[in-house]
Amino acid sequence: MQLLRRKPIGSGIDTGLKKVLGPLDLTLLGIGAIIGAGIFVLTGIAAAKHAGPGIVYSYIISGFACLFTALAYAELAASIGGCGSAYGYAYAGLGEIIAWIIGWDLILEYGIAVPAVAIGWSGYVNNALTAMGMGLPAYLINPPAAGGIANLPAMLIILFLSVVLCIGVNVSARFNAVMVLVKLIAITVFIIVAAGNINPANWSPFLPFGIEGVARGAALIFFAYIGFDAVSTAAEETKNPQKDLPIGIIASLLFCTMIYVVVSGLLTVIVPYHTLNVPSPVADALLKLGYRWASAIISAGAIAGLTTVMLVLYYALTRIFLAISRDGLLPPIFSGVNPKTQTPVRVIIISGIFMSLIAGFTPIAHVAELVNIGTLAAFVLVCAGVVALRYTMPGMKRPFKTPFSPLFPILGIAFCFYLMINLPLITWIRFAIWLVIGLIIYFLYSKNNSLLAQKEFYAKYTKM
Repeated sequence: MQLLRRKPIGSGIDTGLKKVLGPLDLTLLGIGAIIGAGIFVLTGIAAAKHAGPGIVYSYIISGFACLFTALAYAELAASIGGCGSAYGYAYAGLGEIIAWIIGWDLILEYGIAVPAVAIGWSGYVNNALTAMGMGLPAYLINPPAAGGIANLPAMLIILFLSVVLCIGVNVSARFNAVMVLVKLIAITVFIIVAAGNINPANWSPFLPFGIEGVARGAALIFFAYIGFDAVSTAAEETKNPQKDLPIGIIASLLFCTMIYVVVSGLLTVIVPYHTLNVPSPVADALLKLGYRWASAIISAGAIAGLTTVMLVLYYALTRIFLAISRDGLLPPIFSGVNPKTQTPVRVIIISGIFMSLIAGFTPIAHVAELVNIGTLAAFVLVCAGVVALRYTMPGMKRPFKTPFSPLFPILGIAFCFYLMINLPLITWIRFAIWLVIGLIIYFLYSKNNSLLAQKEFYAKYTKM
């Protein structure tokens, strides 16, 4: 019955956060987080190494896994809300320790994804500067392990975004909207140019690596879909969360899935799939076709796209910290909200400094797989939470209901687990190590300092 500790969103409680976001803001927030590294980087790698032109099927498989999960997110976001996203939903449906595990999991997802994308952003920016004759020296774009001093651009973009987030969520939303527009223009240019250069021979063979390759490709490019879940972390800053959150979550996912399928199909039909294993496959493909001007626009779109991904994932990370800290599972330093800006300034600055150091000094390998397994685990628990709450709290008000429940949530669990088992063993080992660290923190600190533990202690001794 731990749902009772959380009052419904929209109940008039002042959480200190400013309610300024509408359905369009939330949809753009989702698009801002989803379209980025996946479409501009991972599509080419997954096609060249795993799926070939069958990357289209990979996106459809991952899209279905996300669709079932998105419906579950929409139900819980509208019913329970809060800025804790899957952490809060797990707390309500599955208990405190499961909630802590998923919260710790989300910290891994967002906390590693932001510096990983920042490193990719740094590469695109330096390529653009090099094209203009102003390329940075190698020691300023490489970490010490690669012979440099630090990846300075990667550090600076995270610190810049921390300033944007500190100023206020309305400023962040406007900045995100502008960047989303830039990358959608770039994608539109690619679609128009590619449509006039189709070579059906490049689709033969369509499945060079077989069905197994399609599955491995789906497990890798799942990273491309990370972001729609970040929309749910904006619940306490949404004007009408019960109505607007489901719209933002589902609309952004459906729109981005359509874009992914179209772009991946065109990308593999205009150039041979095995030539796409490059850091910037979309821009590189247009260069091969001789469209230098279009390639430059794509590069600008990629920079904008990666910027919005970092912004939204960074935003989501700070709200996860805020929610967990307010429940007493993390120290109270993470739960303060600045009364002037109405943003959690302290956690924004602390996490920003930490992530900038990771981006600047750490050569991050296999990050996509590590982030993917954390996200998939969170998705499994969200779907399980929908099923659990349907039985434990059938009378709970549900402004949005997942259709065909419990079938769709169970299908979401099955699809996500299928993608998880297609990830490398080393990814599972790293994930297990992270979870063990989280459990140590929970039993040494969180369990005894949580609000739930304090309430139980008070109830026990007031009855004596």
